[in-house]
Amino acid sequence: MEPAIWSFSILLILITLAGAFSFVRRRRTTGDYLVASRQVKPWLSALSAVATNNSGFMFIGMIAFSYRVGLESIWMAIGWILGDLTAWLFVHPRVREQSGRIKAKTLATLVGTHNGKEDRVLIVLGGVITFIFLGVYSAGQFKAGSLALHALFGWDMWVGIVIAMIVVIIYSFAGGIRATIWTDAAQSLVMIGSMGMILIMSWQTIGGLPALFDNLREQDPALMSLFPDNLEFGILFYLLGMMSGGFGSMGQPQIMVRFMAIESVEAIKRARVWYFVWFVPFFAASVGVGLYSRAILPDLPNMQIAEGVTQPTELALPLMTMEMLPAFFVGISLAGLFAATMSTADSQVIVCSGSVTQDVQPRWKDSYIASKVATISIATLALLVALYAPEGVFGLVLIAWSALAASLGSVLLLRIFKLPFSTGTAVAMMFTGFGTVLAWHLSPFNDDIFKLLPGLAAAFLVYLLSRIPGWLGWRR
Repeated sequence: MEPAIWSFSILLILITLAGAFSFVRRRRTTGDYLVASRQVKPWLSALSAVATNNSGFMFIGMIAFSYRVGLESIWMAIGWILGDLTAWLFVHPRVREQSGRIKAKTLATLVGTHNGKEDRVLIVLGGVITFIFLGVYSAGQFKAGSLALHALFGWDMWVGIVIAMIVVIIYSFAGGIRATIWTDAAQSLVMIGSMGMILIMSWQTIGGLPALFDNLREQDPALMSLFPDNLEFGILFYLLGMMSGGFGSMGQPQIMVRFMAIESVEAIKRARVWYFVWFVPFFAASVGVGLYSRAILPDLPNMQIAEGVTQPTELALPLMTMEMLPAFFVGISLAGLFAATMSTADSQVIVCSGSVTQDVQPRWKDSYIASKVATISIATLALLVALYAPEGVFGLVLIAWSALAASLGSVLLLRIFKLPFSTGTAVAMMFTGFGTVLAWHLSPFNDDIFKLLPGLAAAFLVYLLSRIPGWLGWRR
């Protein structure tokens, strides 16, 4: 395994240097630390957004999901892509235009500012929601990165999680969001190269689609079913739920900050092309790798797992990589996974630090030092969640993703489309949105409709009720 360790270390250093290169262009201001002075090129913004969106979730979670459910996982890919495209067309340009006009550095500030006036209740609540759920999201990335270290070095999960925290703090201190965007862009190339290499090796091991499908059918005919069985609400709501998942990118502060940082509204169109040229084949490849992993590692769910590994199937990619690839390429592949998850966690931690210094405690909004202290605080929170949460990577990411989109995202849509609402309405929508997401996650219907759809529906039901005079502080 020595060549794997060397290639892992070398690639990790090179990717880190890509972020360090941004150090020469940084400015010691909170505006540069949080939104890169709004000077990011469209190709950089797109590659950074797509890497942030698809690191631990895709490398670990989506592959494990495809392993467990089989062919029906393609609907998550299709729905997620269509929902994400909808957000790109109708949400992202408005976010860039309005955030630039009011000089908002965080999503919560954009949500809570109207006609130049800040609503402190909304901004503080949005900042707290960002802090909590991005902390949970970051914990999912820490776990994903730790899985790579566990597979390569055999280290306990807690060791990898602690190392992940240290690496994230170093990334964050290097140059803020600018460093993250540069490292993301470098990692996006490694990510799609690694996924493509693993898919090709899987095809050579098992054969083409007919051989793969025969293998899956022999294991369990249900793996070849296009649709889940016994859906309580029918296939239409199942598909709409998957689309809502992709559309949920509009409520993710760590993604939206890329569009707040892009150089102009017009650049969004060019960024969109870069994004989907990468995103569509990568998502398709991750589904393919997940299906091949079921054929190559059929006994994975029954294997004895180390303490801290909550879902055996989330080891599918690391174990496949080690089984099929030469040692040198094992190191490259797992370094890509580790670095990608760390950069995603880094951007989430930076956004969380912005929610503290810009939203919750605005007296620190121009303090560069306070931003760094907040960064260490949120990294520590993510560390604790990663160490003690019972959920795996996939579960942590989807809970946090849905809660953010149903709370912050629902009110953001009202703001950017200039629909009237009161503070009481917005607060009720936020609490109802993430409360419904959490309740749905615990309900027996969690597999029938993706949890974000009922979360958004409940939030907008509150808005419709608020149009009745006297409800929730509505004032005409």
